[in-house]
Amino acid sequence: MSGKDLTVLASVIMIVAMLVIPLPSWMLSILIIINITLGLIVLLTSMNMKEPLEFSIFPSLLLLLTLFRLGLNVSTTRAILSRGEAGGVVETFGTFVTGGNILVGIVVFLILIIIQFIVITKGAERVSEVAARFTLDAMPGKQMSIDADLNAGMISEVDARERREKVGREADFYGSMDGATKFVKGDAIAGIIIVMINLIFGMVIGVVQMGMSLGDSVGQFTLLTVGDGIVSQIPALLISTATGIVVTRAASDGNLGHDITSQLFTFGPIMYVAGGTIALLGFFTTIDNFLTLPIALILIIGGFMLSRADKKDEDDVFEMEEEATTDEMKSPESVVNLLNVDQIEFEFGYGLIPLADTNQGGDLLDRIVMIRRQLALELGLVIPVVRIRDNIQLQPNEYRLKIKGNEVAKGELLLDHYLAMSPGDENSIEGIDTVEPSFGLPAKWIDETVKDQAEMLGYTVVDPPSVVSTHITEVIKGNAHDLLGRQETKQLIDHLKESYPILVEEVTPSPLAVGDVQKVLANLLKENVSIRNLPIIFETLADYAKLTTDTDVLTEYTRQALARQITTQYAQGGDTLKVITLSGRVEKLVADSIQQTEHGNYLSLDPNDSQRVIEAMANQIEKLSLTEQTPLILCSPAVRMYIRQLTNRYFSQIPILSYNELEANVEVQSVGVVNVE
Repeated sequence: MSGKDLTVLASVIMIVAMLVIPLPSWMLSILIIINITLGLIVLLTSMNMKEPLEFSIFPSLLLLLTLFRLGLNVSTTRAILSRGEAGGVVETFGTFVTGGNILVGIVVFLILIIIQFIVITKGAERVSEVAARFTLDAMPGKQMSIDADLNAGMISEVDARERREKVGREADFYGSMDGATKFVKGDAIAGIIIVMINLIFGMVIGVVQMGMSLGDSVGQFTLLTVGDGIVSQIPALLISTATGIVVTRAASDGNLGHDITSQLFTFGPIMYVAGGTIALLGFFTTIDNFLTLPIALILIIGGFMLSRADKKDEDDVFEMEEEATTDEMKSPESVVNLLNVDQIEFEFGYGLIPLADTNQGGDLLDRIVMIRRQLALELGLVIPVVRIRDNIQLQPNEYRLKIKGNEVAKGELLLDHYLAMSPGDENSIEGIDTVEPSFGLPAKWIDETVKDQAEMLGYTVVDPPSVVSTHITEVIKGNAHDLLGRQETKQLIDHLKESYPILVEEVTPSPLAVGDVQKVLANLLKENVSIRNLPIIFETLADYAKLTTDTDVLTEYTRQALARQITTQYAQGGDTLKVITLSGRVEKLVADSIQQTEHGNYLSLDPNDSQRVIEAMANQIEKLSLTEQTPLILCSPAVRMYIRQLTNRYFSQIPILSYNELEANVEVQSVGVVNVE
């Protein structure tokens, strides 16, 4: 613990001690001066901050200073009532303020109390209540705005985290200030009560215990009471003023003095009007012109100087902007920036602007934030921010999705319609024929008037925002392997290294480089296998990378290590898995066609044989699809990788599994066999 921390702790202990231990007069005088000094420092600090969070300790500091001031009041009251004196500072203030007239001192003290209690404290309390309420109410909107900016690529993840933390601190600060202003209010009430106690009981003690006459007792204790009240109310007034400044302060680029001078004295013509008004006040009233004319002259001269300074600033700003524009056009960076390619772009025609415009009820930005979170959980991949922009070159209701600058999907939406997907029976409703963009199913755009009828007939009815968000989700999932580069892989490795440093060191940079790990992860994502369980993946790579650095072979080992995950993914909680298997003839045909080279193995199957295998597989897939079951092909581990290569062009969406990728507790039921003559 540092010396500063010990000093603060000792100060708090001293404040508590002041409430019970009598203090000598000289120490009371020192503490009173310290109290006034602290009040002045707090006031000046509040005036020089740019935003309230720069003085976030203020609520706690306000409590300590209020307790310190009340401790002083208790100590001075004890001294006044027991000894008839409370130190030179109290007596000096009482004598100076009263000026020999006790009634004047009492009036001055009452005025200070009224200013603090009714004007400053009451106003600060109300402002803090309103600020706390509005800050808490605005939190959800601010958080959504941060998510929208992050999703639009306007800010980075670090900036978003900092802004979220700032929003949380603002809510905590204004909530604390709402309670802290009650301390100031209570302090003002306590000051009034303490003065009444000192005055009444002081006169009684002076007459009864000290043997003073009533006049002497009134004079002595009124002087001390007024002095004590003044020395306690001056720092209290400073703290109350600081409280008002803090709760009414809006964030800006300057402190209070800078903002007042830059905003109050901004317009030169206003100074002319004010100077002329003061001059006319001297001419047409009995006020002496020697008072009004100098002030009017100062205002007019000030207005002239402000107008000339404003004109010069405008000329300078124009020249700077012109130079900056010219320099930017000439600089090589202006061309280099054009080379940047966004990872994911979503473009839409002007007719779909309401989708993204929050003022028109659009929630596309929020949906994309949720999509990124959902895919992070499903795939284990941090999806880059999606750049959203309108494009007048597209049709009004058209949209398209780009990945790394290349179009990968497009579609069309009718915002005033619903998309209804047929249940597959004879029932039909009126609508515009279309195709569901995510899965290519036949569908219709229907009016809201027939929505209930469509649902009663068994149609799946979806609103346009859900259609496009589902399409975006499926397209990103299908292209996740393209979004995983070396840089993204390095981020995943660094994140894993925080929890498993030994495991990461055993895999990379030796025997596998980041690029090798990236290829394995991309292979998994390409076949819709989540890479979220990185520890298991790296455990497998650590075991087998010593034997081979062929990324395709390492991918097969990794898939087998993820058998439980893959089984759960396709069995979906059931005990039976219906699959299409390959005949021994087909597997032998593929195995005999594997060519081994120094750069790896590849499938060299005769074109006629390839055609026969593909046709036989297509027939089995079509039969299974007619029963509304998801096709799934199962083969031996030795040929799975090559079957995937063979069918990738024709059946890229059909999962191909090996026996080693299924858990033993799942029953496999063959519903078709791929065979060739």
